[in-house]
Amino acid sequence: MSAITPILDTSFEGLGLVRRGKVRDVYAVNDALLIVATDRISAFDYVLGSGIPDKGRILTQLSAFWFARTRHIVPNHVISTEVAEYPAAAHAYARVLEGRSMLVRRTTPLPVECVARGYISGSGWKDYKAHGAVCGIALPPGLRESDRLPEPIFTPATKAESGHDENISEAEAAAVVGAGLLGRLKALTLALYAFGVAHAAACGIILADTKFEFGLTDAGELLLIDEMMTPDSSRYWPADEYAPGGPQPSFDKQYVRDYLESIRWNKQPPVPSLPPDVVARTREKYLDAYRRLTGADLPTAAR
Repeated sequence: MSAITPILDTSFEGLGLVRRGKVRDVYAVNDALLIVATDRISAFDYVLGSGIPDKGRILTQLSAFWFARTRHIVPNHVISTEVAEYPAAAHAYARVLEGRSMLVRRTTPLPVECVARGYISGSGWKDYKAHGAVCGIALPPGLRESDRLPEPIFTPATKAESGHDENISEAEAAAVVGAGLLGRLKALTLALYAFGVAHAAACGIILADTKFEFGLTDAGELLLIDEMMTPDSSRYWPADEYAPGGPQPSFDKQYVRDYLESIRWNKQPPVPSLPPDVVARTREKYLDAYRRLTGADLPTAAR
């Protein structure tokens, strides 16, 4: 692993940079967008000083795996993940783009994140402890952290440009996007989550919760966008280690958060870097999730 250099930044002459997110860089290519997942990793709202080698490739290819298998539920924004099928302007950068990029349709992203929860954890657990409810949905008393919910729930959130997203009620979300559209988003979110839960269960994994993003094309078509059921947008737990009553072992970046808590970082600049062993262990967690969910090894990248 030490020989693999993480890709932390991209710069493609001739392609117009639209924006840089915490993990993804987005470029305009003709009438489409090119989304490039770097190996950056963020925690507590900051991009850390160390990258996780191959993380961007894992996120991209796992998203592609799910996008391809859920088109019967909702159309998505993916045009291609094969660089040879991209416009010619991108071909010069094939070595970087291969495996970590997607050519996608343009949409206007909806300003609401669509979260499905089958277990009580994370911000949902904090809300439940404080109010006995999540996003205005009353839950049974006496639940323990990480307990399975009686049935999955839809818990929308605002999309924050910086800082934490904020859980909101369905009524608040409906005021943003309209009641009719929110009804569609809720139904699609729960259907996609159910699909993911069933597949993950067959792989020995619990998909505790996940978030989706949707966008509208200029013609008004609703598309699933961004990433899909990756370890960055979901809580994945090994089923054979599940023990409600506290936090669970996970395949996501909780391991990194735990390390940062252990060194008592005050969650303010300067942002720390990760030691090699934490980088290696985090990479292996992402790879393990990919292998289990797809049944395949990550394809070897060109070096």
